[in-house]
Amino acid sequence: MRLSQFFLSTLKEAPAEAELVSHRLMLRAGFIRRLGSGLYTWMPLGLRVLRKVEAVVREEMNRSGALEVLMPAVIPAELWQETGRWDKFGPQMLKIKDRHERDFCFGPTHEEVISDVARREIRSYRQLPLNFYQIQTKFRDEIRPRFGVMRAREFVMKDAYSFHTDLASLEQTYALMVATYSRIFTRLGLKFRAVAADTGAIGGSGSHEFHVLADSGEDAIAYCPQSNYAANIELAEAVAPDTPRGAPTGNLQKVATPQTTSCPDVAQLLGVPLHQVMKSLLVMSETGKPYLLLLRGDHELNEVKAGKLVEGMRLASDAEIQSLLGPVKGYLGPVGLKNEVIAVIVDRAAAVLSDFVCGANEAGFHFTHANFGRDLPEPVQVADLRNVVVGDPSPDGQGTLDLCRGIEVGHVFQLRTKYSEAMSITYLDEAGQSRVTEMGCYGIGVSRIVAAAIEQHYDERGIVFPPAMAPFQVSLIAIGLNKSALVQEATTSLYAALTESGIDVLFDDRDERMGVMLADQELIGIPLRIVVGERGLKEGLVEIQGRRDASAEKLPLAAVLARVQERLA
Repeated sequence: MRLSQFFLSTLKEAPAEAELVSHRLMLRAGFIRRLGSGLYTWMPLGLRVLRKVEAVVREEMNRSGALEVLMPAVIPAELWQETGRWDKFGPQMLKIKDRHERDFCFGPTHEEVISDVARREIRSYRQLPLNFYQIQTKFRDEIRPRFGVMRAREFVMKDAYSFHTDLASLEQTYALMVATYSRIFTRLGLKFRAVAADTGAIGGSGSHEFHVLADSGEDAIAYCPQSNYAANIELAEAVAPDTPRGAPTGNLQKVATPQTTSCPDVAQLLGVPLHQVMKSLLVMSETGKPYLLLLRGDHELNEVKAGKLVEGMRLASDAEIQSLLGPVKGYLGPVGLKNEVIAVIVDRAAAVLSDFVCGANEAGFHFTHANFGRDLPEPVQVADLRNVVVGDPSPDGQGTLDLCRGIEVGHVFQLRTKYSEAMSITYLDEAGQSRVTEMGCYGIGVSRIVAAAIEQHYDERGIVFPPAMAPFQVSLIAIGLNKSALVQEATTSLYAALTESGIDVLFDDRDERMGVMLADQELIGIPLRIVVGERGLKEGLVEIQGRRDASAEKLPLAAVLARVQERLA
């Protein structure tokens, strides 16, 4: 492609609202342009990158045996009402009405649609297993769209859905999809990790996320460097301590702690380690039942874990605290509680504390030397309530945990029968009996991958795309193209040879200064560049340089094609 016949619109500075590196660079490189909050136009250069990602995804999905379909983006409400998700999915769903006042939504995901297809088409076990996929635009009405295409309202996604006669078949396809995703992200040149994850709003019994590793990632990942264990921090198990609780060493005392309500401040005031302070959180279930959650002061509540124990969990309001315990906000504690009114759940690590500090349920006071079994009942319910921290034992018993940040770009689920039961997806088995199908679903954020790759591959000059994702494989820059017949002849000949060999070339044939051309090529992230100038040609040489190379390599013009092919391979 000659740049004079292409559209390139680069910026020296990114708009002020661009926070992440990927957002700034995609705007500066002219990949995207903002239309509205969370809505972006993919410009020609950016669309080339997006299509290359799509191509790799499509090739590997086809290789796995999945079959491509294309489902409607606008979905009738009735399908979502069958599964109960019309009301439960939440405000992220964009609901619309047609001219007849019938309810529809702009699809945020397509479990219901493919389930409707399956129940109409699947009749016999002989048709199974089946795995359908599509690459399509989705819409989710994010409360705060940000970071460009990383968290946009409209995005491109690959979603796949499989149907099976039994769990064994589902597990086989699930493993195949995990392997397929690993091939996709490896081919795209990404450093990634597959981690066990919570099933969330999609539901089901098993789930893995695929994260591109980057310091800017929104998700925390717990992993064991000594083994293959990895999990999203929402799911990572905090193993129970293997040390027993110590015996009391002092008597319970109530001490004044005026205007001291946070665990770190209490620890500092009383001169005790933070882990000896008991954190007390009053929460309410969706039915209005109160629970007091107890954790060590140096640990953080994991709301996903706690939400599985307290259905519809939320923090108690000031008014609810006042009604149940009095004006004691900031001074809550487990001593003296009426357990028949407020149920107590103790985190595993907190359950082995002795001589701990806790709120006295009296404004301005805490207890010291509090002990289970003496000053308050032994815990009835002990559970994993917290986020893991660096150094915690790995749940697989093979080392200790470390933490890193990741950008979620893929998620696979074993849905089991969640949707097939709700929507009556059945088949006849070998004995002619009607059975409910098992299901799996598998998503990849195609447009998000582009941003995630940039977060992982950039430098001070711009984007450094892995070759499989770059908008072009090679940039060809001609110095003084319109002033030198020698340069014109050499670059035209080289451009023809490269393109005839199937190499994707961007030929910068603009009448621009060398500095401008080099800056543009480095900004947009093309892996390999060739510079042709009259001075070099008089010596029979041209320059070739990789995007991360410290210096250029000088080669005879006749050797360039072979060298480019070698570098790209």
